[in-house]
Amino acid sequence: MTARILAIGTAVPPTRVSQASVRDLFAAQPHIDRLTTRLVHAAFDAAAIEQRHTVLAELGGAAAASGDARFIDEAGVLHMPTTGERNDLYIQTAPDLFAEASRDALTRAGVDAGAVTHVVTVSCTGFFAPGPDYRLVRDLGLSPAVERYHLGFMGCAAGVPALRLAARITDSQPDAVVLVVCAELCSLHIRASSDPQQIVAASLFADGAGAAIVTANAAHHTTTELRLDSFATLLTSEGEADMVWTIGDEGFDMTLTAEVPRIVGREVRDAVTRFLADEPRNVSWAVHPGGRSVLDRVEHGLELPPDALATSRAVLRDYGNMSSATILFILQEIMQSDALPDGAPLAALAFGPGLTVESAMLTMIRS
Repeated sequence: MTARILAIGTAVPPTRVSQASVRDLFAAQPHIDRLTTRLVHAAFDAAAIEQRHTVLAELGGAAAASGDARFIDEAGVLHMPTTGERNDLYIQTAPDLFAEASRDALTRAGVDAGAVTHVVTVSCTGFFAPGPDYRLVRDLGLSPAVERYHLGFMGCAAGVPALRLAARITDSQPDAVVLVVCAELCSLHIRASSDPQQIVAASLFADGAGAAIVTANAAHHTTTELRLDSFATLLTSEGEADMVWTIGDEGFDMTLTAEVPRIVGREVRDAVTRFLADEPRNVSWAVHPGGRSVLDRVEHGLELPPDALATSRAVLRDYGNMSSATILFILQEIMQSDALPDGAPLAALAFGPGLTVESAMLTMIRS
């Protein structure tokens, strides 16, 4: 039996901030000039995001008001914590998000934690060891013999390879029940900057976690599933320097040039044409919203109708870009909707550093 996603669970931090409030915070930073202020307004207003979630309570005003201000002081000035200080907060807050999304997925799938045989965790916004894969065994009460794998620092596209790894595991062990969990705390790496690339990153990225239960075991099933039919990966001919994620002394540095949407627009048709060569034309789409302009380029490059990426745009609007976790939010929305009938094909696309295109072909199963 082919691997299936039984259910997807999600989790976000409790602090929710509006795009306008974060924009105004960045625009009001001292020592920035008029040009930077205009860049901030242009980037934030063009992002097609209304709200985002963050582990930084200060962004919502709570911590600053109480005097616990590691990132933002009472005057609204952004601090520059060290990478170590930012990573300490990742260690404190990420495990709970991993666990919360996992519990949600297990509940929706009707699967007991004791049935999980493999754990695949994904993150690129922090590090610690023993890591989130280890913590999930303890926090969820999984068997200590569970096999654990972690995909680290692969960026926004990593959710698709994680599902691919889960499918490969079930190919070799048909009775396996794989818990896939992506959790990203992108807001830990915010900073005041006049660099247009850092401004764009600040306007897009957010925090969240998504988890999926993947199995080929017929003993486990739900009324709405996504069958994992095939996968593909492609390194584009250019873009190695245009989407880059490195570690600096004051957080992780995201390079996201204006060329990224153009490269996606140029490369996506070739990548998808090869991937969908034998698929029907009436494919639905789950596309990682690297940003509004990326979705626009995909829509134009594939000559899709205006509503083809509606779910991706809605997730971007309500949650921002949560890096690797975002594709699971999109797939969950599609599973919960009744828009796709039984047997409908669904293509998933995600873009990561390099520039890398990750693809998956899925089929909606309803019973």
